Amino acid sequence: MSRPVGERAIFLDRDGILNEEVGYLYRPEEVRWVEGAFSLCRTAMELGYKLIVVTNQSGIARGLYSESDFHALMQWMGMELERERVSLDGVYYCPFHPEQGVGQYRREHEDRKPGPGMLLRAAREHELDLSRSVMVGDRCSDVGAANTAGLRKVFLLRGTETAPCRGEYEAVGSLAEVEWWLRKK
Repeated sequence: MSRPVGERAIFLDRDGILNEEVGYLYRPEEVRWVEGAFSLCRTAMELGYKLIVVTNQSGIARGLYSESDFHALMQWMGMELERERVSLDGVYYCPFHPEQGVGQYRREHEDRKPGPGMLLRAAREHELDLSRSVMVGDRCSDVGAANTAGLRKVFLLRGTETAPCRGEYEAVGSLAEVEWWLRKK
């Protein structure tokens, strides 16, 4: 008997993909949404993709804000997304940093991208088929995590990385290009 195929997901890095990169974001008043983020998420939902955020949060590791601050911001962002008819299926974060972390947060961890830990955990918890899933990120660490986890497609939003990333990905200039790809598949 064959096992049913799992659901597909679109994994979204948070900073630089959903919201503009401002550096150690934890205050709602600093959130600026990336152009096309709401539309991309609505399209992905319409096409049957689960929406999963996977984000490194070294600001927690560095002691710049707390895990409670992170959760409060994500709750606020979730409400704002709901107003735009977007519902996240999961949010995964890594609060550790091997060099810059303070106290318990100073360590290497499989969840820290480019490690695939967050994606693999989401796949287990949401019964996802990673070979049918895609990643949208703006850093080489996003590409590395997605490639290691075996995702079908990886999109790298141009503008953050100055040099090409290792691995397989498609560089895009906007989230509208990702949305177009989803619609044609």
